Amino acid sequence: MTDEENISIDDQALADEWAAALAEAGDADQDEIDAMLAQTDSGPAKAPMREFPDSPVQDEAPASLDGPNLDVILDIPVSISMEVGSADISIRNLLQLNQGSVVELDRLAGEPLDVLVNGTLIAHGEVVVVNEKFGIRLTDVISPSERIKKLR
Repeated sequence: MTDEENISIDDQALADEWAAALAEAGDADQDEIDAMLAQTDSGPAKAPMREFPDSPVQDEAPASLDGPNLDVILDIPVSISMEVGSADISIRNLLQLNQGSVVELDRLAGEPLDVLVNGTLIAHGEVVVVNEKFGIRLTDVISPSERIKKLR
């Protein structure tokens, strides 16, 4: 059996499609194709460098939910969490924790909780009970400009 006999009908159809596409392109000869390949083999094309200002342009206008651009992102889920406090302990003490252990946090009783969205502080609040479930009443919402300052 020769190699030509091993070519399947699908392979032949694919080869015919490529031949037709190359015939349509027909203007480029092999030397031009080799020259283009040699240019791309030398490395990726370098894009011109642009300089950006050190400080972002700040719009004084408040963000609105009316714009069509926000419709795309309004249904994206985010993770919201409330942080009562935190503590740093050694692994030795962590391994000794068991039922009934008490971990002292860095917050005083009655101090507001932090409300975090994807790990970014956006507000402070207090614990409330709503329909026999815990909730949080926001007492202080951090402004967008303050949030941006904290990111830097």
